[in-house]
Amino acid sequence: MDRNAIFNKVKEYILMQLPIDGDRVVESARMVEDLGADSANLMMLIMDLETEFNLTVEDEALGAIKTVGDIVDYISKKG
Repeated sequence: MDRNAIFNKVKEYILMQLPIDGDRVVESARMVEDLGADSANLMMLIMDLETEFNLTVEDEALGAIKTVGDIVDYISKKG
């Protein structure tokens, strides 16, 4: 799956979790500061993405995920 397809799928899941305008979901958007995600939103998002992409996000990787682009990068490398 190419990076654009991964981004679009990640964006879809973010929009299911957060009541925000889709135009705000860009790779540079910070999950907490820019999109308003809280820890529960982030955990649900990660669980959904693990299922969607058939991967496991290691606990130590969670701390490094700050932006939408970080999520896309992680999935690109693991996928």
